[in-house]
Amino acid sequence: MQKQLTGIIEKEDDGYVSFCPEYDIASQGNTVEEARKNLQEALQLFFETASPQEIRSRFHGEIYITRMDVAFG
Repeated sequence: MQKQLTGIIEKEDDGYVSFCPEYDIASQGNTVEEARKNLQEALQLFFETASPQEIRSRFHGEIYITRMDVAFG
């Protein structure tokens, strides 16, 4: 079975951090592609080892990613 999930990748110091908000799983890498690949691997390992109950309980079904303007200073 395949499932399409969200991957958020951001620059952090000398590398990149990747995060899947649907399951609160994160990884990292030296490049964007490596961070994406490592996140994909972390998700696959989670699905292979977690119980069906844990998979259901950790799932966040509605994820919204948006940009917004905020005043500061």
